[in-house]
Amino acid sequence: MIEIRVDQLLEAHGRTFYWLAKETGISHTTLWRLKKGKALGINFETLEKMCKVLRCQPGDLLTFVNETQSRKNRSTKKQETVTVGRLSAGLARRSKRAI
Repeated sequence: MIEIRVDQLLEAHGRTFYWLAKETGISHTTLWRLKKGKALGINFETLEKMCKVLRCQPGDLLTFVNETQSRKNRSTKKQETVTVGRLSAGLARRSKRAI
C-alpha cells in the first residue's frame, strides 16, 4: 500500500496543512483524502505541485507500506515502511479515480 507522508514533510518545514492547500491551490478536501489514505490514486499534476511547494522529490512524499508486515504490527502500532524511489507511470492509470 502506498501512503502519502505529507504530515512528516510539513512538520520538517514548520508548515501547516492549510498552508499547503493555499500554496499549491489543491483543495483541502483533496489533500485530506490523500493524507487519510481515502484516495485511490494521485494525479501527476497534484504530485508535482506538492513537490514544488515542499521542495522535495516524489519519493519523499510517497511511502510503500508492506501490507503483510502492517497487519502483523498493528497490535504493536509499528509499521515497516520503504520509501518509494521511483514513481511508476502505471500508478495513476491503475487507479479508478485519480485526484
